[in-house]
Amino acid sequence: MSKKLVAQQVVDALKDLGVKHVFGVPSGGWVDYMEAMRKTDGIDFILATHEGGAGFMADVCGRVTGVPGVCFGTFGPGATNLATGVGSAYLDRSPMIALTDEMAPNKRDRIVQMNVDHQALFAPITKKTTRLEADKVREIIFDAAKVALEGVPGPVHVGLPAGMSAELTEEQDIKPYPVPGANKADKALIKQMQLLFAESKKPVIALGMRAVTSGIDEQIINFAEKYKVPMVISPMAKGMIPESHPCYTGVLFHALSDVVGQTHQQADLVLSIGYDEIEFNYEDWIPNVPLVSVDIVATDLDTNEYTLACDVIGDIKYSIDQLVKGKFNEKHWDLPAIAIRKADMFAQMTSQKGAFGPCAALDILRDKCPQDGIMTCDVGAHIHLIGQKWPTPAFGKQIMTNGWSAMGFAIPSAIAVKLNNPDTEVCSVVGDGGFLMTAGELAVAVRENLKIVFVLFTDNDLALIRIKQEKKSNPIYGTPIRERGTIGGDNIFGVPVVKAFTPDEFDQALTSAFDRDGPIIVEAILNSREYDDLVLRKDKP
Repeated sequence: MSKKLVAQQVVDALKDLGVKHVFGVPSGGWVDYMEAMRKTDGIDFILATHEGGAGFMADVCGRVTGVPGVCFGTFGPGATNLATGVGSAYLDRSPMIALTDEMAPNKRDRIVQMNVDHQALFAPITKKTTRLEADKVREIIFDAAKVALEGVPGPVHVGLPAGMSAELTEEQDIKPYPVPGANKADKALIKQMQLLFAESKKPVIALGMRAVTSGIDEQIINFAEKYKVPMVISPMAKGMIPESHPCYTGVLFHALSDVVGQTHQQADLVLSIGYDEIEFNYEDWIPNVPLVSVDIVATDLDTNEYTLACDVIGDIKYSIDQLVKGKFNEKHWDLPAIAIRKADMFAQMTSQKGAFGPCAALDILRDKCPQDGIMTCDVGAHIHLIGQKWPTPAFGKQIMTNGWSAMGFAIPSAIAVKLNNPDTEVCSVVGDGGFLMTAGELAVAVRENLKIVFVLFTDNDLALIRIKQEKKSNPIYGTPIRERGTIGGDNIFGVPVVKAFTPDEFDQALTSAFDRDGPIIVEAILNSREYDDLVLRKDKP
């Protein structure tokens, strides 16, 4: 077998996995890998402005394609910058391969410029951290992908020792490794789950992000309809159930979650499916009733205070297949009363006539963005409103970060979504605080000529923190973005900015923006006080 450069072997292995984009900021050691990508059809290097942005892009690539997203950072500051995006993939459960430069063995333990222990750095925020070996390239890259995808998805870090890229070695004759599925749950646990559900009179079903990826949508919706069981969802499971469905109650943790809580606090059993506690701890919302959890991993619950009645660990679809085969009595919920409560909740988030706050802005944006379009959003008060209010016709049509919850997520995530869905309309909602964190990535949108409508909510306020200050009767301090005014001029990094001070101006600006080719910013100058009565409500008394 002929020998091949290690750099080319890495790129070939990534391409064989289905990777189409690698995001990062290059170093001298990365040059050979860039050259390999330049010569290889079907895989491209995307220059980011900041390694953290590259990490966010790779995180979202992994989410929307099911193929591990790939990002790169150099020694020291490149790696620490990248770690923000890697952490996002870790706690938002996205498959990723994070590549960094590493010192050659003879310098690894020496005092050398930019040298820190990357293996130690990434160990707490990855499923696995390792380094490349010149004669095991495909083995290591394929193993990284398998680990990233199996079980609860997440990132794997692979260090690239300096100088190794130019070595000539024999390429291994192996293909990507199959990703094993979860085993079936024990039959005794299945029976116990069925018995507990049968005995309950007012169960509530809680759906999490792993319920979505298990392909049980139709089954569980039909099951809830049949037995008249209300359902709540975690923020990152948005789109799994239509908001109009009679069994849909609302989103946990987000705006007016106390209204959602009026339903789940009446439950005598909580049946959670694919629920990831990283989004919202059980203890913060469940009533003190038995919990039945259906998932691929063990449940994290304070069993000194709460009852884990049945932990059904195994393939989620198999477990739900067995549940729906059971015959149960119709439950004792008053679904019409729940419908009235839900309607009242949505009414509270309806824009007031003449007012231009976040509710009006989201209503207008929802009208302008096509139903099959994809919206990404940042972290801040607006994410709580979006999580509850934004009608989401299918999973994946709204993308947020909740487990990691890093500000600055919206712009890079929209870029990744558009690169992978070039024919789909993409918009992104970001507050002025988060905008300032990753505004530089707009240069990527310009360079790649990506048609994205960036919607900037300017209120000159870190509203969530300001609300918390006021709840403690503290003076407002350290949260104003600026005294007043807009984010800047009429053009930022080559992206035109259109300002809107009224609902009519915003409506007109969005109409033009969605008709335009290339990126554009529509800046809505809003009053953040509308958030005060809608967000940071307790899910239970």
